[in-house]
Amino acid sequence: MAKLANKIAVVTGASKGLGASIAKHLAAEGAKVVVNYATSAVGAEKVVNEIKAAGGEAVAVQGDVSKAADVKALFDATEAAFGTADILVNNAGVYGMTPLGTIDEASYRRYFDINVLGLMLATQEAAGRFNGKSGVIINISSGVSLTPGPGMSIYSATKAAVDNLTRGFALELGTKARVVSLSPGLTITEGLQSMSEGGDDSFAKFVISRTPLGRVGQPEDIAKVAAFLASDDAGWMSGEVVQVGGGLRF
Repeated sequence: MAKLANKIAVVTGASKGLGASIAKHLAAEGAKVVVNYATSAVGAEKVVNEIKAAGGEAVAVQGDVSKAADVKALFDATEAAFGTADILVNNAGVYGMTPLGTIDEASYRRYFDINVLGLMLATQEAAGRFNGKSGVIINISSGVSLTPGPGMSIYSATKAAVDNLTRGFALELGTKARVVSLSPGLTITEGLQSMSEGGDDSFAKFVISRTPLGRVGQPEDIAKVAAFLASDDAGWMSGEVVQVGGGLRF
């Protein structure tokens, strides 16, 4: 029997990249999946169609996780389509290189509003709807939460906040929900590829040189672990930060 049969999962920021892969892996394990997106309806529908083609169930729901009204609407739509969510994957986020001299109020708020406030709003909404059954909340963090890279201080700070919120929310929610951080190393996604335009692969080479398994990650490397964390096989895990980066340590 599939590990997530009869479960309902909400994956934020799932129209592409890591979120899309996680959504598809959860569906492959039997979950009914809500594919959340902020702007890319085409990408979200593509993910939904791929899940359905593989025999799964999914719907796409638009919503900006940094807005409380959108988050409420997302979970209302989830209940209308499938029922009360059992699993929340807080994947929606923005990242990039923002050196100290270029940080302004707008960029700061964009990072923290989506990466931190969005996670808090979605967690709050999900936890309020679990209705006595134990839920699972998976927060997508990053290896840079431990070691910020040059020009990535603000992004790294948001991911450090994610890890601390994971530990704090695990304590607050107790048996009501397991809360874990999944912390990838360098992973090939559309966002990373857009940042690498211009052909400079020096950073990737540096990362590979420090990675015992000798390569950068693929979305499915992370998605498989997310599916495990969402399942009862990880039922004794909460408040943990799970490093998934091929052994990478800066």
